[in-house]
Amino acid sequence: MLAASRSALSAAAPCRVAVVLSGCGHLDGTEIREAVFTLTELSKANAKVQCFAPNKNQMHVVNHCDGSVDSGSTRNVLTEASRIGREGTLPLKDLHAADFDALMFPGGFGAAKNLSNFAVKGSAMTVDPDVERVMKEFNEQGRPIGLVCIAPVLAAKVLKAEVTMGSDTVSEDYPNAGAAEAVVAMGGKHFNTKLNEAHVDKAKKVVTSAAYMNNTAPIHEIQASVAAMVTETLGLIEH
Repeated sequence: MLAASRSALSAAAPCRVAVVLSGCGHLDGTEIREAVFTLTELSKANAKVQCFAPNKNQMHVVNHCDGSVDSGSTRNVLTEASRIGREGTLPLKDLHAADFDALMFPGGFGAAKNLSNFAVKGSAMTVDPDVERVMKEFNEQGRPIGLVCIAPVLAAKVLKAEVTMGSDTVSEDYPNAGAAEAVVAMGGKHFNTKLNEAHVDKAKKVVTSAAYMNNTAPIHEIQASVAAMVTETLGLIEH
């Protein structure tokens, strides 16, 4: 069914999708696999893609070998994100909804550290001004927004949307499921989903899937989770 949906999308005029990155590396930036899967699924759908990222320093730099914070280092979010968006990643300030049909956010702790301060403030978080601006622009213009992993907290905060973090029960599979409680505290609604499913808020055109909120799933199941988000989001585009 997903393949049929992709085929139909590919046959239509190419859609334009903005992908917002938050650095490079799941502990302090974008979850690389989620970003690659997002870009891969968009390529299958013949979408025209442009990556964006905030031009500012990361909250901190994490050693991905041992998880320790390197307090003596600083890294720029846009510079790091450009490692993933190889065709050229643009400053987020230059993103305007009128130029695109859909907006997508891969996950990774960068969404909670650089696109917002959820990692520190929880439900009292604030969102990067340009992230908030572009999300509101897309929402007000009826253009769909897709988010995976921890990134759906952005939609809960900014749009009070329905989202999924996969599960609202902390477990070995979902050690960060407490984020579901924060979603509700911020005015959003949380829905549990299977890993290969996306939740669609039809009223607000917000699509979310769990991806690496599931800490034990094999990589192909993470890809299926991201694919569900991409397919459902593209399906909401009004041609």
